[in-house]
This record gives sequence, structure tokens and C-alpha cells, in this order.
Amino acid sequence: MKHILDRPIWSALETAHADLAEGGMSARRYPPSIVPFAASADDTPESLDALENLPSPEESMILVESGPIAIPPGLAVVTEASVVQMVAERHHERISDSRIQPLTEADAADMLDLATLTKPGPFTLRAQSLGSFWGIKSEGRLVAMAGQRMRQTGFIELSGLCTHPDFQGRGLGTLLFRFVAGEIASSGDTAYLHAYAANTSAISLYKTHGFALRAEMNMRVVKRRS
Repeated sequence: MKHILDRPIWSALETAHADLAEGGMSARRYPPSIVPFAASADDTPESLDALENLPSPEESMILVESGPIAIPPGLAVVTEASVVQMVAERHHERISDSRIQPLTEADAADMLDLATLTKPGPFTLRAQSLGSFWGIKSEGRLVAMAGQRMRQTGFIELSGLCTHPDFQGRGLGTLLFRFVAGEIASSGDTAYLHAYAANTSAISLYKTHGFALRAEMNMRVVKRRS
């Protein structure tokens, strides 16, 4: 039996994030203004045809699955990468720190600027539509953040973890990582995350803090053929 996280985008849009889904029973995506994630229900011709028809000609979509990704004939692969999926294998205690504060819509532009600079993964002005985010500021300037992205029944993805280059090496990223993992655990859900397979330093850090490799994942960025 397949794991719910083998096709994380589909399972999120079918369960906890169903209210955000665009599409139908054969293929769904998040609104592009929130995150460019999409998935088909399966690899049948009907589902792949529905996936092919989701984007407009100028839009790209990101597909993530544990196995080989079937690409509809009308879509072209723009970028591909190997990703690892890691899941918390122990309970993370909830922690507090006076430097950590919840981020709001008023912080959206600063969050996007930080994500654009540090490239933790796809990020938009509406990223907070997916889940809560927290950050650390220095003299009013956002210098580190982390939050929640995809949700499935029993699981919440820890995502958006990044620190401004001027503030790296001070433990801020680790602090936020532990904080968000604790918030997820306190809700009764299991935290999981994705990291590029080549980012061995980050993977090693996550292992140190109680996350274990669950699956190797494939990522494809696709768009309509011209």
C-alpha cells in the first residue's frame, strides 16, 4: 500500500488543502499565486490529460512524487531535480523564545524578499495561505523565518526555512527549525520536509534534529509545449 506522502501534492489537495484546490477529480493544483504545485490523481490517460490542461500557456507547474513522474505529451520538462523527503521520527517538544514572532500579511513582502535572496524553495506573497509562519527580526528587519506548507491527514510540511546571509552561523535557522517542528507536534501531526538531495549539509542537520529519510523523490517543473 502506498504511503500518503508518496504523492504529497495530490494527497494534500485531496485532504487538508482541498479547499484550495483548482481542477477536478483527475488532476488538481494550488492557485499559482500561492504555490505552483500540481498533481494528477494517477497515471491514467484521463488524469494526465486533465493535468495537461491545468496551466495557461505562460504558467509553469511543479510536480513531486516518489516514483517516476508521468509527463503528459503536451507538457515539456523545464527543470528536474532529485529531492529527499524526511519525516520526524521523534516527538519535538514545544519551545519558546522571545525573538520568535508570528508573521502576518504585513510581513509578506519582506518574507518574499528573504526567500528570493536565500532560495529555500517556491515562495510567493501568498505563502501564508498554506499555513503559519514565524520569523526573527533584527531592528525591524526580517532575518530568518520558517513555517508550514503542505498538509495531509496527520502530516504537516515544515518549509520556508531560511536565514539572511548576514545572520547565518548564529543558530537562528536551527532555532526556528526546532520551533516549527514543536508547533507541528503540538497539534498532533507529524512534521515532514523536503530537501534537495545534493544539499547534504542540510540533510545532516535535519537528521541531527530527529528527522529520518523516508523516501527519495523526483521533482519536475513543467509547462505547456509551444
